[in-house]
Amino acid sequence: MSTHQNILGHTLDQLGEAIVSGRYAPGSAIPPEPVLGEAFGVSRTVVREAIKSLVAKGLVVTGPKVGTRVLPAEQWNWFDQSVVRWHTRVGLSHEFLRDLQELRRVVEPAAVRLAAERATAEDLADIEAAFAGMKHAIEHGGDYVTHDLRFHQGLLRACHNRMLVQMSKALGALLRTSFELSTAKPHGPALVLIDGAYTDMQEVLASRQALPSLIAQAAPLKAPQPPPATSRP
Repeated sequence: MSTHQNILGHTLDQLGEAIVSGRYAPGSAIPPEPVLGEAFGVSRTVVREAIKSLVAKGLVVTGPKVGTRVLPAEQWNWFDQSVVRWHTRVGLSHEFLRDLQELRRVVEPAAVRLAAERATAEDLADIEAAFAGMKHAIEHGGDYVTHDLRFHQGLLRACHNRMLVQMSKALGALLRTSFELSTAKPHGPALVLIDGAYTDMQEVLASRQALPSLIAQAAPLKAPQPPPATSRP
């Protein structure tokens, strides 16, 4: 990646996180390009390109008389990986988790039914390999989240529905966020069944504690410890 792309990406992340965190509230104007360029130590060209990306992601709108204004969250592209990443970095909201779990409850059961009818031998092999990876991570420790994501995306691909296949790519960041939250629970990994994951999320939603940020990837699972040996009397 070129230096320009690195600078642009960093500037875009700073602006995106500022909007998602509420620093620039919906309806408010963000500072003009010269001010932002000076604040971030970048050229006006970089700022202009970053704003164009924000427009494409539905976060802001620009106009000759209104400047650049933040749009309501309902208009953001929630299937955009950058938008999801910014949201997890600045701190998850109860509304975000609720919407995510409701989406999974709508999409995944229907996808399972289609996959059962249309999955090829290759699809089944991919799904079984992902499941084996999940099982190994639970029993011996390791990266559970990556295998869980492959398992769910494999189910969507096995539907052989072009729109669901595209959705599997868009849902990747959202699903990873869900899995990372679930595996962060102190009593073990996420339940395989979606209703189990829904219960996990309901526990989070019901709590009044501040919701976490997910800046780093989920920690690998630890292998279960054998029970201590008991001495005979």
